[in-house]
Amino acid sequence: MKNIRAAAVQFNHHPGDKKENLKIIEKFVRRAATKHVELVVFPEMCITGYWHIRKLDQPEIEGLAEEIPAGPSVQYMLKLSRQFDITIGAGLIELSPEGDLYNSYVVVMPDGNCARHRKLHAFISAHIKSGSEYTVFNTTLGCRLGILTCWDNNLVENSRITALRGAEILLAPHQTGGCASRSPRAMGLIDPQLWYNRMKNPDAIKKEIMGPKGRGWLMRWLPSRAHDNGMFLIFSNGIGVDDNEVRTGNAMILDPYGEILVESRKVADDMVVADLRAKERDMCTGQRWLSGRRPELYRELCITTGKERDTRTVRFSK
Repeated sequence: MKNIRAAAVQFNHHPGDKKENLKIIEKFVRRAATKHVELVVFPEMCITGYWHIRKLDQPEIEGLAEEIPAGPSVQYMLKLSRQFDITIGAGLIELSPEGDLYNSYVVVMPDGNCARHRKLHAFISAHIKSGSEYTVFNTTLGCRLGILTCWDNNLVENSRITALRGAEILLAPHQTGGCASRSPRAMGLIDPQLWYNRMKNPDAIKKEIMGPKGRGWLMRWLPSRAHDNGMFLIFSNGIGVDDNEVRTGNAMILDPYGEILVESRKVADDMVVADLRAKERDMCTGQRWLSGRRPELYRELCITTGKERDTRTVRFSK
């Protein structure tokens, strides 16, 4: 791995308005270029919009979806990548050649190549399928990237396999925080009026975003994905009202020890930048632990317990 400068972005997308969301992406790419950023990571489905999708029927979702890489949004991203010599990641709805719909995340590179990750645990709509492959790939940056989208990161097996496939940096695009949850000690809903009144009472919404419904929840598990697997981790997220929920931002970049290099504490669209230094991985705890694995003991991880359910059922069950 080579040293690189990376950025994580949080922004409040416009539901269904790909043109406007791409304008926001371009604005941040231009800003990243002035800071000599080489890799900029945007949130899950930030091009198409996210939470409103659950209300759409299949033809409506297909109207938002695009082929990858032939679709206009990815082609636009490729143009920006070449123009500013920056590797760019952003999420959208993919329409596959077979006619299937996916919650996909695309990373485009200045040389014209791109990588795609289909979310492994999709639940936003019954019309959107879950992916079935891990995504780890080489880049022109001289580093190896892995992608896990939102809920994918909740399962420790996914981050471990991504690390075992050689990922040095994990991209973790999200639309999270402020979500309804069955667990009484996980996230909880945030009153949208606190967001709308943020100019008059900024402390009220900031308390929620930095508290157990946002940052506090992330801090109970997100650093472990980086630490336990010896990877840098770039967390990007939505911010603000997304249909009837409030995304909490908290864009951050963590080192392979699970320590925060930089994070946003803004109640607004924002970008944070950090230098990822390759030597930090040399003797980090997670990499040492990986070398001490005993795979012959782990067969039970591949055995169905009978308790597994599809992600939609787990996410939405009362």
